[in-house]
Amino acid sequence: MSYTLKIAGKAPAVDYALMSAAAFVNTSTDASVKLEFLDSKTISKDVNASAQLLKDGESVATDSAEILNYLATEYPSAILAKEESQKWIKFAYEKLLVKDFKKLSLDLETIEQHLNLRSFFVGYKITAADIAVWGALRANPVMGSVIKNSVYINVTRWYQFLESDKRFSEMATLLSSSLAELKKAAKGGKKETHKANFEIDLIGAKEGEVVTRFPPEPSGYLHIGHAKAAVLNQYFANAYKGKLIIRFDDTNPSKEKTEFQDSIIEDLELLGIKGDRITYSSDYFDKMYELAVQMIKEGKAYCDDTPLEKMRAERMDGIKSERRDRSVEENLEIFTKEMKNGTEEGLKNCLRAKIDYTALNKTLRDPVIYRCNLTPHHRTGSQWKMYPTYDFCVPIVDSLEGVTHALRTIEYRDRNAQYEWMLEALHLRKVHIWDFARVNFVRTLLSKRKLQWFVDKGYVENWDDPRFPTVRGIRRRGMTVEGLKNFIISQGPSKNIINLDWNIIWSANKKIIDPVAPRHTALVSKDLVTVNIVDGPELHSEKKPKHKKNPAVGEKDVYYSAKVLIEQADAEAIKDGEEVTFMDWGNVICTKVNKDADGKVVSIDAKLHLDGDFRKTEKKLTWLAAEKNTKVELVDFDHLITKDKLEEGDNFEDFLTKETMFVTDAIADVNVEQMKVGDIIQFERKGYYILDAIKDGLYTFFTVPDGKQKK
Repeated sequence: MSYTLKIAGKAPAVDYALMSAAAFVNTSTDASVKLEFLDSKTISKDVNASAQLLKDGESVATDSAEILNYLATEYPSAILAKEESQKWIKFAYEKLLVKDFKKLSLDLETIEQHLNLRSFFVGYKITAADIAVWGALRANPVMGSVIKNSVYINVTRWYQFLESDKRFSEMATLLSSSLAELKKAAKGGKKETHKANFEIDLIGAKEGEVVTRFPPEPSGYLHIGHAKAAVLNQYFANAYKGKLIIRFDDTNPSKEKTEFQDSIIEDLELLGIKGDRITYSSDYFDKMYELAVQMIKEGKAYCDDTPLEKMRAERMDGIKSERRDRSVEENLEIFTKEMKNGTEEGLKNCLRAKIDYTALNKTLRDPVIYRCNLTPHHRTGSQWKMYPTYDFCVPIVDSLEGVTHALRTIEYRDRNAQYEWMLEALHLRKVHIWDFARVNFVRTLLSKRKLQWFVDKGYVENWDDPRFPTVRGIRRRGMTVEGLKNFIISQGPSKNIINLDWNIIWSANKKIIDPVAPRHTALVSKDLVTVNIVDGPELHSEKKPKHKKNPAVGEKDVYYSAKVLIEQADAEAIKDGEEVTFMDWGNVICTKVNKDADGKVVSIDAKLHLDGDFRKTEKKLTWLAAEKNTKVELVDFDHLITKDKLEEGDNFEDFLTKETMFVTDAIADVNVEQMKVGDIIQFERKGYYILDAIKDGLYTFFTVPDGKQKK
């Protein structure tokens, strides 16, 4: 007897639930449900359905709910299908595939309330109800941003928990890779690299000819927003077998440092990003100067000494500058002599493009394209006393360097017209622009100026502080390169601007570290309780696996003794005569809990009961031999600001979190002494940690968030 489940891969609502159900059968039983994907919207012309189950080649069912129930009936050990599951299966297929969010929101509210005090839809395990609801939400395109933005907290919590299981999380990848193979076979092996997971085509892109660029300003450390831009530019360059340019936009000597430049290169290398060449905007200062002179001669630019505040007001109100009609000769005199040499007269002036001072798009209202700055440049020294602005420099250098596609974040969209005007006015080759949404996170600032404020004011030590959204900061907090890249790729080049919860990226990171993080023990030092085991052993050690599910992680030494330590919080919950389980040892009967006058536990008398059934004990406790442990400190962090999203006009200084770092003294098993800075482990019953420093015998660990909401 053999089963085949056919899935229409291009159905309006792909049946992810049935794919997951098949995965449950295949991983929980000796049976096998073969998955067969079709590159079509329906099973066939004759079978107008998104799925079909066949038994020994004969059709069993084409109704999705019927197929799910059939598999649950045939394989009850793999898929639980309680009677209460039926209403949720029906609810999923009838209500949750609606793409009108107003209608869908009412039903989402229903399941939000249902999950308020529940981990699963029915009972205490995953059932067919969970599989059906998850499948419907996964298939509904409306739900992507809803889940990412945690609009419904309980739904997101439940959904993300399910996706920590590969039988849910890997279904989309399985589908896309299977369809890609079908397309490859249909085209005689030709690979559609340009579509990959992004499902978009770059305008005018040709394989082997695409050139993208990542142009950071060396005025700060690389943050997660920059990382997204870098990864996307590399992605498209690779997808089209083209080239990636790393270009430092070094046109503002007041902010830029070689230190920042070097750190950006190092961080990009950490992300596995290496451009085909590294260039500098400053390499083109001579050429940009020539082009600015050309614009003046063609009557497309003028020098303006209008005071800054007045100029801003005139631009805002669409008022013509009094200097707009200066002659070409006067403009050339000021630009090539006064501004170029940084004279007193030159410092009063800037060069403005003569576009349209009344344009509805205010970026076209004669923007400044050159301004004086006497600060020595970190590459060119004092050779120049004036520098091009970003808006003038970028389109020119893009065109000169052969960039075919400029990927820009959505906030530059109004400037796209200005970008195109510059190229046309200067008679330069056109460049295609592709907008994508910048990555925003709740309670997070990405502005370099604001991040510098935290450094300058001493709120953080440096740009690699684990509370910072810099690549170095989040890596120091325990973010893996693979986790970061997977997250960025999963976001894709979307144009939807949303504020993401950090739990999403940390949840993705957990999938990387959990299978390989060694398990260790740590106990909070304050008010530790000694457990005196009357029949306990002499101090000795035994080898135990560091990770019970992954022997390749190695072994650790676990020390056993007649005198062990447990945390005060655990001790307070123990009753006289209660049997508890000491993890990695066995059961212990606590014959007497000794307390002081204030009710604090000071010690516990106990005896071993290693033949006891750990499944029958309520408490599974971590412990350490009193004679063998290592001093550590556990450090947790909070966000630097209290407001999820700062509105225009908000002063971030009004929303500072009062306390953002929390240090707890603790002891850990002696195996941590073998660790290196940067190693990630799990302290059992506490969470994931990264070793940040070793100083004077003290091991400092930072918490690595796991994507769960903090209580």
